[in-house]
Amino acid sequence: MDPARPGSEDWLVGNPTRGQLAAALWIGSVGLLILGLQPVLLGALFTQGHVGGDELALVATAELITIGIGSATVAMALSARNMRRKSTILLLLLALANMWTAYAANANMLIAARAVAGFAEGGLVAVATELIARSRRAERIGGYFVSLQTLAQCVLALLLALAVIPAYGASGGFVTLAVVCGLSVAVARAVPDDYADLPKDEHFANVLTPGAITALLCIFCYFMFFGSVWAFLEPLGAQYGIDGRTVGLIVSASLAAQILGAMTATVFEARIDYRLAITAVGIVAVLACVTLASGPALTTFWAAALAMGFILLFIVPYQIRLAITSDETRTTALLVPAAQLFGLALGPVAASLLIEEVDFRAVPEFAAASVIASIALLGLFVALTRRRVVA
Repeated sequence: MDPARPGSEDWLVGNPTRGQLAAALWIGSVGLLILGLQPVLLGALFTQGHVGGDELALVATAELITIGIGSATVAMALSARNMRRKSTILLLLLALANMWTAYAANANMLIAARAVAGFAEGGLVAVATELIARSRRAERIGGYFVSLQTLAQCVLALLLALAVIPAYGASGGFVTLAVVCGLSVAVARAVPDDYADLPKDEHFANVLTPGAITALLCIFCYFMFFGSVWAFLEPLGAQYGIDGRTVGLIVSASLAAQILGAMTATVFEARIDYRLAITAVGIVAVLACVTLASGPALTTFWAAALAMGFILLFIVPYQIRLAITSDETRTTALLVPAAQLFGLALGPVAASLLIEEVDFRAVPEFAAASVIASIALLGLFVALTRRRVVA
């Protein structure tokens, strides 16, 4: 990708080949593998006695917060230069952090290891999102990105749940992730080395507006919903008499539903107004949360988990459109992953404060409240946008 080359009809600046785009999207996908694997890996840590309920939330939160920090730091504070070298360094750092996790001696070491892993993962995410932001069809490329990452999560979740963890425990799962990072170093050589600069003003000035802040908060609250339920899916299932192996299969099926949701959104993203899509997804999310809080049977639990999986990534292209609408320089769009990840991180912590002993039903109740807040923020954003147009 030549930084000096003007944008083509598909790109605002630069003109990466399909191979370069695919490489960047894969590198970002490696950074987000943990999102689909957390219920399996953290569930194994919990059932094997490595962490308690509160420590489980802290491990999940430490990693997701540092993913958000790493994503925002690389996207906003560092130049989009030498991306092959940066990708390689981040992959190797993540591989080491995964090996550290596999042999961590206590909960504090686990938290530290996952915090380091999270920062490296966030940097890898930025490798993809920086390139996506330069596309004239950022929503469509974003749909491809979430489809690829979720397909990888689905395959690995099945491998871990059915083969690796039963034989080698949670440690084997993290060693597997380290191997994936090592193999991905070869792909990093195909990433465009220098991304062309976006034509935009000062970074942070474009984000510090009421519309941009409201858009990011809307995204943040939606992902708080999913993060809270996702982190506690195995304990919640256990409360209803569903064993860990079955929950692992449900997680894998939910990841497959996420792929379907992402692909569906990629096809229909230009035909559905983002405001309608976000509202409709919010209604489905609330219904799923109510179902999970009501003590469902196994079949109903499956249905709620699959519905949540489908809508999770179906909404992402529309959230990208929301961010671009709030800030046409696309600076805010670079922070969408950070908003999503902070929501995923803080959701489990906030929900854990409501848990009473072994009763986890407050988790989906909190998740429903988060979705309602997200829809309310969308309404506020629409009002602010109309006022701006009138002005």
